[in-house]
Amino acid sequence: MCDTMRLHRMDLPEEVIIGECWARDGLQNEPLIVPTRKKVEMIAGMVEAGFKKIEATSFAHPKYLQQFADAEEVLRQIPRKEGVDYRAICTTMKAVERAVKSKEEGYGVDEIAMVISASEAHNLANVNMTHDENKKLLEEMTRRAIDTGHTVFGWVLTSFGCPINGDVPLDHVAKMGKWWKDIGATFIGFGDTTGVANPRQVSEFYEYMLAEGFTTDEVVVHFHDTRGWGVACSLVALTFGFRYFDTSLGAIGGQPKTGAAEYHRGFAGNTCTEDLVGMFEEMGVRTGLDMDKLLDLG
Repeated sequence: MCDTMRLHRMDLPEEVIIGECWARDGLQNEPLIVPTRKKVEMIAGMVEAGFKKIEATSFAHPKYLQQFADAEEVLRQIPRKEGVDYRAICTTMKAVERAVKSKEEGYGVDEIAMVISASEAHNLANVNMTHDENKKLLEEMTRRAIDTGHTVFGWVLTSFGCPINGDVPLDHVAKMGKWWKDIGATFIGFGDTTGVANPRQVSEFYEYMLAEGFTTDEVVVHFHDTRGWGVACSLVALTFGFRYFDTSLGAIGGQPKTGAAEYHRGFAGNTCTEDLVGMFEEMGVRTGLDMDKLLDLG
């Protein structure tokens, strides 16, 4: 069935969750350090606009990601509101311990995201670990995160293709996603790390993942807009019933700081929040967001 026919025949979700990633994925590769005050103002504006899921920061070592040297300070200052969950990314056990400490002191995040690449070549370039080495570490990190009351996001990077080795077999991607579920991750994200996915590929991908037992409640949709197809790919995911979409205000971000997967010249970054929300709302799919406040933020 072509995706156009799917739009006509399939009942679309009545409402979706939009996870806003401007403050982390959006900023991670920006050359200018954004002041803490501005980050806090933007996140406060996101809360006012109605976002319930916000990726607020990274606990990366400041030596490697100076943009997030103020992680704890940002978390101390951002507004807390019932029903709003904050997320941070952790790639080491030390990062998880920072997240735990901040939570114990009353200003932590609700959710911790962790990553592994479906492509071992990319994983070596990104975190300098083989799959076996990385899995052992991530299992320890996941246990620690769950034991301290955090929800875990398990990301499978390069799910739609690797910039080093090319295509990644779907069965291998599915195994990585199932591994995340087995060790306790609540949400699974299949990352289009360098924005290579196209709508037809996305249709085949999600059809396969649903057949493999993944549910529309646990999978987070997160496309990069390298070739301007982020909204189109997200629309295909919507037709399969997926309801959780990560985006970034102004479409910024998306490029891994490590440079392990450089985009081609002129990359556009993450899927644009304003564009996706506007499209969903016009289609009658509720996002729970105030469009006027959203546009003021963007």
